[in-house]
Formats: sequence, structure tokens, C-alpha cells
Amino acid sequence: MKNYKITPTKEQLRIIKAYWHKLLEIESEHYGRICELEAELSRETGIKELEFFKCDNEYVGIGNVERTMKLLHLR
Repeated sequence: MKNYKITPTKEQLRIIKAYWHKLLEIESEHYGRICELEAELSRETGIKELEFFKCDNEYVGIGNVERTMKLLHLR
């Protein structure tokens, strides 16, 4: 069994949890903005339900939700 050198105090845990909640708020806002961008892209191109496609936590291309369009790799 591993012996950890650092054990957060109750006060440190309180602070860590507060930052965790801040991260979740920022992440929610971030993904909300991405959804708005995808909707705008779909409107402008006339292609329904376009999305930015992620693989291994990295954006790798643009495709559509139904997978009826070849994934566009734009790097």
C-alpha cells in the first residue's frame, strides 16, 4: 500500500472542493459556448447538426451527429 506524503487538512479540502466547483462551472460554460458555435456553423453551412469531434480529449475534426458526412480533418 502506497504511503502518501501529503494529506490535506479539512480547511485545505474545503478550498479544493470550492475550486472543483469553479472548474465545473467554467467547463459547463465552455461546452455551452462550443454548442452555440456548432449551432452557428450548422446554420451558416446549411448542414444539420455539425459538431466538433474529439478523440483522446483533443479536437480532431468536424462531422455531423448522424455520421452521414465524412469527418473533416482540418489541421
